Amino acid sequence: MIRRFLFSIILMLFFEKSHSQSLATNKNNQDPFLVILGTLQDGGSPHIGCEKECCKKIDSNKKVVSLGLVDKASKKQFIVEASPDITSQIKILNEFSGNKNSVDGILLSHAHIGHYSGLMYLGKEAKNASNIPVYAMPRMKSFLEKNGPWSQLVNLKNIEIKELFDKKEMTLTNRISVIPYQVPHRDEYSETIGFKIIGPNKTALFIPDIDKWEKWEMKIVEMIKEVDYAFIDGTFWDPAEVNNRNITEIPHPLVKESMLKFSQLPSTEKNKIWFIHLNHTNPLLNLTTNEYKDLVKKGFHVAAIKQVFPL
Repeated sequence: MIRRFLFSIILMLFFEKSHSQSLATNKNNQDPFLVILGTLQDGGSPHIGCEKECCKKIDSNKKVVSLGLVDKASKKQFIVEASPDITSQIKILNEFSGNKNSVDGILLSHAHIGHYSGLMYLGKEAKNASNIPVYAMPRMKSFLEKNGPWSQLVNLKNIEIKELFDKKEMTLTNRISVIPYQVPHRDEYSETIGFKIIGPNKTALFIPDIDKWEKWEMKIVEMIKEVDYAFIDGTFWDPAEVNNRNITEIPHPLVKESMLKFSQLPSTEKNKIWFIHLNHTNPLLNLTTNEYKDLVKKGFHVAAIKQVFPL
């Protein structure tokens, strides 16, 4: 027990030191970068109704999945996903970018609550924003335009929707662009997409939600080979952690399945892989668990809030 406690303290100090170093570096560096703003599945943590050990404490670093994209040279910053934690996530983004207390655009992957509900804070009850660009696929665009309260954001010009198309590159700044890739998922209200994020020096893949890798027309192994970082769906470690839900109704690639799928990759390719969008029950959220240690030993990573990746 004491050894486990000491190990957790060492890891905490390591991440705090890494955060301080990356923050100092990015204050002086004009190259574009990506910063992790959240790593959790839509319901966050503490998860509503959860009485398990994982939800007994409130951790300010546990936020719903989101990325920040910063191009200091153009003085622009973007958020990928409008999570329920968007208010504090914009503050974190400002901490790294030194920019204004807003964003120059929001990129949405799909219409599940953890990925778009943060748009509500752009309305007149909160920021009362003016024409913030929101990048969305055709069905997502239509959903926002035709359903309240989101339609009010459009009608009052709090947001301006910019349409995305599958596999068509969209320029954000002269040094950052994105390519959306449609993926199979539970598409009740919209399509679901992941993003390839392209900077002048590095590229990243971001796929927080997908049913199964085998259902996708693209080959995930080949996609990983094409990028420098791959932030991919790590919702569940295995079915045992969700003992009160039918996991077939909420399909995701189990982390154990993904690790097996990628087991034959060389270490250089495994090193690109960062699991993200973790459910509150996922043992990978606890850095002292055997599951976390096993994953790291096999050459993979778990994304952590405030990590910075140069683009």
